Formats: sequence, C-alpha cells, structure tokens
Amino acid sequence: MSSPAISPTLSADHCYPALLARDARFDGLWFVGVSSTGIYCRPVCRVKTPRRENCSFFANAAQAEAAGYRPCLRCRPETAPAQDLRWSVTDASRTLARQAAQLIEADPRQNVGALADRLGISSRHLQRIFEAEHGVSPLAFLHTRRLLLAKQLLMDSPLAMAEVAEAAGFGSLRRFNALFLQHYRLQPGSLRKAGEPPPSVTACGEPGLRLAYRPPLAVDALLAFLEARAVPGVEQVDRSQRLVSRSLRLQHQGRLAVGRLVVRFQPERDAVTLSPCSSLWMAAGSLIPLVRRWLDLDAAPAAIQQQLTGLPALEPGLRLPGCLDRYELAVRAVLGQQVTVAAARTLALRFVERFGALLPEGHRTPEVQRLFPSPEAIAGLPVEAIAELGIIRTRAHALITLAQRWPELGYAQQQGSQEQALTELQALPGIGPWTAQYMLMRGWSAPDLFPPGDVVLKQQLTEPGEPAPSPKALAQRAQAFSPYRSYAVLQLWHRAAQSPRSKT
Repeated sequence: MSSPAISPTLSADHCYPALLARDARFDGLWFVGVSSTGIYCRPVCRVKTPRRENCSFFANAAQAEAAGYRPCLRCRPETAPAQDLRWSVTDASRTLARQAAQLIEADPRQNVGALADRLGISSRHLQRIFEAEHGVSPLAFLHTRRLLLAKQLLMDSPLAMAEVAEAAGFGSLRRFNALFLQHYRLQPGSLRKAGEPPPSVTACGEPGLRLAYRPPLAVDALLAFLEARAVPGVEQVDRSQRLVSRSLRLQHQGRLAVGRLVVRFQPERDAVTLSPCSSLWMAAGSLIPLVRRWLDLDAAPAAIQQQLTGLPALEPGLRLPGCLDRYELAVRAVLGQQVTVAAARTLALRFVERFGALLPEGHRTPEVQRLFPSPEAIAGLPVEAIAELGIIRTRAHALITLAQRWPELGYAQQQGSQEQALTELQALPGIGPWTAQYMLMRGWSAPDLFPPGDVVLKQQLTEPGEPAPSPKALAQRAQAFSPYRSYAVLQLWHRAAQSPRSKT
C-alpha cells in the first residue's frame, strides 16, 4: 500500500496509543489503514489491534481509499462523525478548501467544475488548494463521499439498488457498480442478505441510519433545549424515549422532498439513529449532513471544553443546536424578539396553524401533522393577516419582507462570508445585530459568535455585587472563549435555565 501526503500533525506516535485505547475522542478525526488486511478502520474499531508496523494513519477516509484500503465492514467508517471544518483559518486558500469539502459533504452530486464556479475560483486552483489541505483531489474526495454513502444505504436502508445509486449521486447503476467494485473489490449486492431486513432498525421496527458522534454529548440538555422550542404539530420531543420527531421540507437534486423523520439518541453506542419516512429516503444524501449539523454531531467536545474551562458549572458535551430549515429558524428568531421562549413558541404555533400546510396523508402522526410555512406562502400576505395572530405590525412586516427576499439571500444558501451574511441580514427591516447573530449561530452553525445585548449573557457573566459590564467590556470578556464563543453562549443559557429565578 502506498501512502499519500497526510497532515504533518498526524503521526504514529500520537495515533497508535489512541488506537490501543479505542479513544472515541479521535473518532472520525483520522483513520488507520492496516497493510496486512488492506482494510481501513475508525480508531474505535473493536477488532484485534493491529501491530504498529502494519498501521498507516490518514487524516480522512478519502486518503485511506486513495492509498488502496477498503472500509471495514465492522466499524463502518461511513457512520463515523465527520471532521468539523467550521473553524475559521487566516489563510484564504485553506478557507476555500474547507468550504469545498463542506459542500461536497452536504451534496454528493457536486460537480467539481460547478463547485469551483460556486467558490469563484478556477478548477485548477481548486485542485491545488484542495490537495494541499486534504491530501487528495476534490474528485477523489467526492468519489469516497458517494461510495461511503452508498455503502451505508446498502446496509441500512430499504432502497433498491438503482435507488441507492441515484441517492448517492451516481449518474447510472453501471457506473456505481463499476466504481464500487474497483474501490472495494466487492459487488454492492454482497453487502445485503436476501430476505433479511437492514440491521440498523429502530425500536419501532423501522429502518434507520446510524450516525456516530464523539462523546460526551449532553443528550438531556440538548433535548431540553429542543423541547422548550418545539412547535406542536411540527415537532415532538420525547425526553423519556430520547427521540425527536418532526416534519421536514427540503430540496434534493433539484426536487422537493416532504415528509417526517425520527431521530433517537443511543448514548450507550455514542450514536443517533435517523429514521426518515418513505418519501425522504431518496434524499438521504442531503438529509444526513443536515441532521448531523442540526444536532451538532461532528463537534469535538474535548477541545471545546478545554477552551471553556473558565465558565462555572460547565456542562460537558453541550452541543450547539443547528436547524433543519434556515427559513423556519429565521422566522422563529424574529417571532422570539423581546419575548420569552414560551411566548415565542405560542406565536410560532399560531403562525403554523394559520399558514402551515398539512403533511401528506400517510406521513402524519397525532403529534406531527404540519409543515412549517414556506417563504412562498408568506411573501404575498397582507400585514393584517399576520398581525391578527397577536404579532405586532412591525414584526409582521419584517416576516413578509424576509419571505419576499428569501430567494436572493446568501444566508439562505450559506454563500459568502459570515460578515457579508450579517450585513445582509441587518439590512432587512426588523432584524438587528442580536437576531442576525442568532440566525448565523444556529442557521450556519457558526461556532464563534456572541450575540450583543443579550440580557441573560450579561447576567451570567456579572459577579454578585459587581456593576453590569458595558457592551464593550462584555465582548472583551467573551473573547477568552474564542473560537468557541457560541458554545459559551449555550453553556450560559443552559445555566440560566437551571436556576430557579429563570422559571418565569
């Protein structure tokens, strides 16, 4: 087996002890190729530990496959948490290379030429900076992403072979079969046993996709955050069963997919099981990265906790909840301005009951029946139609303007820089700095924001008897938590929610 270029910080001296310990903190951050078997594994794989001289370490799965290794059928590298590429870097080329990898992860049907155009650079420049950052070409990275997604769908989904090929982004079943055989020296059908259901099923017997995360993950705290904001009819949180069920509308391969999904936390396996309804299975390529970002499954909690050690009563493994629909989050951020979480939830419920469409029959449950209203449903409304729900007119006008401008906003597609998105959002009526930063913090999963003027943050960072700090002093105090200020915000909000005086 040949070894491609790898990260200079990746060495056997650091990786092999973690492999011996089956250290889950490194899961997905690197992979180990074993020359005696030709297989590559996650560091948490439970097979017999290979001898050190037989091990090569790779910064990502694409590097391992470029070196000729096949994915392990036991630890299943396709289910591992992805590397978190959100962190900003000062080098513009590295930033572009990370953005390219994120776009490939989010949509396995990416075309390398179109990807370069979207980033505003040439294909040749994309090739050069991508190889420098990730050790493989963008095309090799894309092929690995498609093949691993196909492998997961073959093993866990009810999709037919041709549907797996299409969902994973292959142009034809023939091309899929040829690449799968070439890379993995296996026929795709050999991963399935005739007549047997997929092995990863939920407690209710439905097929499910297993999505791993790096422990710890504060499941109860994450579910409490989602439950407090859950809009009846759109989403349901069952903390006793550790599951979330909700409706969803998403674009996949230029088509609209509508349905319901269920996610169930399995902390004993450091994983989440994702069960889409039948109408969403074909959109798995878009759905999986969306769910991973929604639940922040790719976070590195050890690094985050180390940076936040100055915070009192730190909750280990607290995640930054993202969203499944940026428009829904934007609307709910506007509705939540200057009111309590409970009041914002009530306004959102009225909004959904008046303007939200019913889920297709067969996908509804008593708890989840409606879709959140689309921008198209709101853009043509008069202000009075929203104001009569108890929403003040200026806010109703802001919601209509947001819906009308939605197709052209870079925020909607996560295009442009964070600074450009903040400027763009604050140019809209009714959206100030706090709302814009909150929308990016959750809509873009931006890890290093600290919404200005937040009363709870000011209270939590002020010692008893100490005068309230000025906005500038508060921002300077928060700088100690960079580049994880968004996580500090969640920690402080969580601590405030646990205190008796917050139960109002």
